[in-house]
Amino acid sequence: MTNKFTEIQKFLEANDSEMTFLTNPTTINYLTGFESDPHERIMGLMIFTDRDPILFTPALEVEPASNTVDFDVFGYTDNENPWEAIKSHVDNLDVKKIAVEYEDINLKKSQGLQSVFGNEFVNISPLIQRLRIIKSEDEIEKMMVAGDYADKAFEIGFKYAAENPGATEMDVIAKIEYEMKRLGISKMSFDTMVLTGDNAANPHGMPGTNVIERNRFLLFDLGVMKNGYASDATRTISIGKPREFDTEIYNIVLEAQLAAMDFAKPGVTANEIDKVARDVITKAGYGEYFTHRTGHGIGMDCHEFPSLGGVDDVVMEKGMCFSIEPGIYIPGKVGVRIEDCMHMTDTGVVPFTKTSKDLLIFE
Repeated sequence: MTNKFTEIQKFLEANDSEMTFLTNPTTINYLTGFESDPHERIMGLMIFTDRDPILFTPALEVEPASNTVDFDVFGYTDNENPWEAIKSHVDNLDVKKIAVEYEDINLKKSQGLQSVFGNEFVNISPLIQRLRIIKSEDEIEKMMVAGDYADKAFEIGFKYAAENPGATEMDVIAKIEYEMKRLGISKMSFDTMVLTGDNAANPHGMPGTNVIERNRFLLFDLGVMKNGYASDATRTISIGKPREFDTEIYNIVLEAQLAAMDFAKPGVTANEIDKVARDVITKAGYGEYFTHRTGHGIGMDCHEFPSLGGVDDVVMEKGMCFSIEPGIYIPGKVGVRIEDCMHMTDTGVVPFTKTSKDLLIFE
């Protein structure tokens, strides 16, 4: 039994709960090493206080799961009711309270669980978040590799955009993702964003057939999945000589990001890091145009706990991995975001990406 399972068993005992039913594929992968996307099918990890765990999967996943974990795996076919399959397998269990991840349990799953077990749930999400928030050295090494591939993606995208007049945002994205696949990256960590000119002034702008504009900023937001871990970074460059106002905005955002990165150390809080970045932009007169949090956690998911700026504040610790990504978005004028993800050391942060943050101008 791993230390992670032991922590979960302690949680169950402290909350008078007999078992978990964890359905988030990333959580299951994190706890067991078994990676699968069941799509609309039911998959659940049952951990108990007094017996060995059980993994329930679709039938087509039973063999690979059994080759990964050292405890019982059973499944169901597409023409079976998954909850009836679970009930027949664990019919001798007396369960009154089940620990679940509230964020992952929809009404269909909760009703299914209630049809087999008790009606009472306890939220185990805070414990799972706590386990995942501190990364091991091995996890950090994997994220450094993912960051290296993000740097390669920037290099490919910058070069293609600069050397192909008339290329569209989607053309640049297609080039990046094609070359990433040739390098062995099966998927990006999220939909790659390449946004030109005014389109970059939307924090979550939608790339399209917009032709890359000259003498305007071009924003890249991208990352890859490698060895089960994500990277995520943003750079804003200029194709042709940028306008003076745009350069001014760029320098403010860069100052905000560097100030927040310099401030980030063990013992400060996530919201204090957010405030440092926000104060720089507000002091420069553009606070109303910084419309999102300063950062988010990252790991096996691109967006994880904690949030840097938000309702739930967290004291930062060694091993935490997160983004710092301030931005200024002035509709109809300019959009700039600069982002690195990084890990916390004893003394400060080390970014996973190394692409220059000097304003790169491609003539």
